[in-house]
Amino acid sequence: MAEEIINRVAKSSLVTLDLEAYYPAGNRTVLDLKDWLHEGLLLKEHDFRTTLRHFDWSQFKGHHVALQCSSGAIIPAWAYMLVQTHLFGIAKTTIVGSLEQLETCLYSSIIENLDLSFCNDVPVIVKGCSSKPVPQNAYIFLLQKLQPIAKSIQYGEACSSVPLYKRKNK
Repeated sequence: MAEEIINRVAKSSLVTLDLEAYYPAGNRTVLDLKDWLHEGLLLKEHDFRTTLRHFDWSQFKGHHVALQCSSGAIIPAWAYMLVQTHLFGIAKTTIVGSLEQLETCLYSSIIENLDLSFCNDVPVIVKGCSSKPVPQNAYIFLLQKLQPIAKSIQYGEACSSVPLYKRKNK
């Protein structure tokens, strides 16, 4: 007679957190300001404002937008702020930076507002591999929020995880 196989992981109090499950919906778009500069290098205020007024902003409806300038031109802060005034009410999110910085910003907000009370005093495993672009900083943000409350924290899968933290007994 065969012995029954018991799934100890399923019976444990181990909680698995997958940051990919919190991936915010919406297109990610890089908006490069170099195309709106004189010869890609010089911001002429009047021309810049005129270009912004006549630009079709509706294409960014619901997008998460990363503003940048790839030409190396020095862009004053007010120029990025002016672009934001046109994206207001259209884009979901606007930052100055790269797509990775955009993802980091999005995850920072998500994790800050995440209710992790279900992780109190239990072992937690943070799932590793994901098919979506979860930034490295998101894992750090999550760990900072979990460490004060979780009994232990591991990274990976239940069958092959890396121990990261274990609370010392008082």
